[in-house]
Amino acid sequence: MDQSRALNALAPFLALAKSANSPRAASDLITQATSAPNTYVFAELLQQPNIRKLASDDQYSGHFKLLEAFAWGTWESYKANSSTSSLPTLSDVQSRKLRLLSLLTIAAEKTQATTEHNLSYSSLCKRLDLEHTRDLEQLVTTAIYENLITATLNPSAQTVVITSVAPLRDLAPGSVNQLLGELSAWSGRCDSVLADLQAEISRIEAEAVKRAAREQRKEKQIRAANEVSEKGSGGAAGGTRSGKQSGGKAEMQEDADDDDAMELDSNSAPNGRKRGAAGGTGGKFAGGKQLR
Repeated sequence: MDQSRALNALAPFLALAKSANSPRAASDLITQATSAPNTYVFAELLQQPNIRKLASDDQYSGHFKLLEAFAWGTWESYKANSSTSSLPTLSDVQSRKLRLLSLLTIAAEKTQATTEHNLSYSSLCKRLDLEHTRDLEQLVTTAIYENLITATLNPSAQTVVITSVAPLRDLAPGSVNQLLGELSAWSGRCDSVLADLQAEISRIEAEAVKRAAREQRKEKQIRAANEVSEKGSGGAAGGTRSGKQSGGKAEMQEDADDDDAMELDSNSAPNGRKRGAAGGTGGKFAGGKQLR
């Protein structure tokens, strides 16, 4: 729920406050305003002259304190003051609304103080004076449906996970300094987060530069290895071709020598046979002459 809706709900009571001249009428108006649906801000009603007169009235001063409790107090502060002052008894509707407003304050305190936005069932029941967790779950569900908070119930873990809180509570007198302190703490947390993000960005950039340098070295090594491999394969191919040419020439020379040898053998073989035959004939003749 946004503030404009809550202010529109309070507008009729602001108009009636101008004509509530008697303390009884002003106190009845406070009861009506704190019981009406969608009325969650009351600072403007507290500033009305006829309402402010109740603060000094002996009989109805408790109504003025009750309106203050609805404006910026909690259920705990109401219970503490009711034992020492004459605060009026709350109706069921008023009790439910004051507990809803107290839930807003508790959730806002939790989200501002820590990054953990979980509220335990036990702590909420204690602070809101609820006996059963069922009553707490109904109250939180009502707050969610009325857009007072954005939250999730986790019954298994007995926690209420708060996501966001509607800015509906009025500021108590003298709370500006506290608000400034909270804003300063929030600003400090933001600066810390930004510093961490910047450090992470710097680390990622440094790793990227190192990775790029490693990639460049790898590429240079791969290119150098490829160049060496290409040169080695070119020299081996040249040596193979020259060896084949030399071997071919040697084989041709050997074939030529074999042909020459064969020609010599073919020419000398018939002459030898003729000389042998002739020699043989001469031997016979010579022998014959000797026989004679």
